[in-house]
Amino acid sequence: MQVDGDRFLADLHKLRSFGAAGVGKGVVRPGYSAPDIEARRWLAGQMTQIGLRVEVDAMGNLFGLADGPSLLLGSHSDSQPEGGWLDGALGVIAALEVARAAKEAGGPAVSVVSFQDEEGRFGVTTGSAVWSGHETLASADVLQDHAGVALGTARQAMADMVTGEVASEVFTGFIELHIEQGPSLDTSGEKIGVVTDIVGIRDMKVTFDGQQNHAGTTPMHLRRDAFQAVSSFNTLLNDRLRNVVTPQTVWTIGHVSLHPNASSIVPGRAVFSMQWRDADTDRLARMETIIRETAAEVAQAQGMGLSFGPLLGLEPVAMDPRLRRALEDGAEAVAPGKWRNMPSGALHDATNVARLLPVAMLFVPSIGGLSHTFEEDTDEADLVAGVQVLAHAVSRLGSAA
Repeated sequence: MQVDGDRFLADLHKLRSFGAAGVGKGVVRPGYSAPDIEARRWLAGQMTQIGLRVEVDAMGNLFGLADGPSLLLGSHSDSQPEGGWLDGALGVIAALEVARAAKEAGGPAVSVVSFQDEEGRFGVTTGSAVWSGHETLASADVLQDHAGVALGTARQAMADMVTGEVASEVFTGFIELHIEQGPSLDTSGEKIGVVTDIVGIRDMKVTFDGQQNHAGTTPMHLRRDAFQAVSSFNTLLNDRLRNVVTPQTVWTIGHVSLHPNASSIVPGRAVFSMQWRDADTDRLARMETIIRETAAEVAQAQGMGLSFGPLLGLEPVAMDPRLRRALEDGAEAVAPGKWRNMPSGALHDATNVARLLPVAMLFVPSIGGLSHTFEEDTDEADLVAGVQVLAHAVSRLGSAA
């Protein structure tokens, strides 16, 4: 089985054209947006051209199915609100190229998937979460984006593409190729990372309710300023997590919404996202306790109302040994001595799919460690190397079947 690097890169650049924006190779293609749906229609056409049967479930997850039992490859094609051209897209186009090469070689059977809303417009890897049974369609439908749009409303934009549910029993495993989204491979000069495990994640909204008031006439000692509560919470949290976390643990307040969000008004409400990640389930739970207790202490001290949104999250996942060995063999064949085993600090659809199937993941370098930004990029030779490793692993798995 021989992949065509030029053909693969041409398809990858074509996918980038749907929602191309900003400087460099930036992309704006959030889940269920017009560029996202247009891209999925194009991908469906590519799947059909190589003889795959196109199926789309109610969430908008797009599958290109081979006949009979098959290995599933892919990732997601939606992007962050300001994203790069490779995050998710690489895995989908690589899967398409390997499936095409496998067809040309007479086997093995390879299916392709582009999961919907991996980037979390509405939740945490929402499309694969529903497909895997981690979340129900009904519970997902009520999730809202930051503009207050419900997922159930947004997904109607691609209702005409829906064919029905796609059963997992037809797949023998799942492999996802992705950019690293961190600096390790780029710094070391290595070409390939074979993932050992994916960290777990917790995510919830926190709300402080104070008192909206005039910014010029309200004395500082009488204010119930919701933003000041967020600031105090963040400072205290960083200190209190210090003796609980490891150097690999991360936590982030990535989105803050103030009401009424005006320069001359003391904000009466602050709603913010609280996310934390670690490979140890017990540590994630300890962090949750500290987060809730710290927020309650700040609320009491500053006269705030306090509420928490639903706790969303996924557990840490170890990669399947058999699939991982095939990727390691491919890495050594394509980039001898220039690859490593490594964990994934980013969340991926493979985490959800692991509920149903054996999973494995493969990384290529991110230049400067940049991702979730228009500047995200990878040398094209490294992109092709990643597809070659994937094809090598698929061939080995097919011959061993």
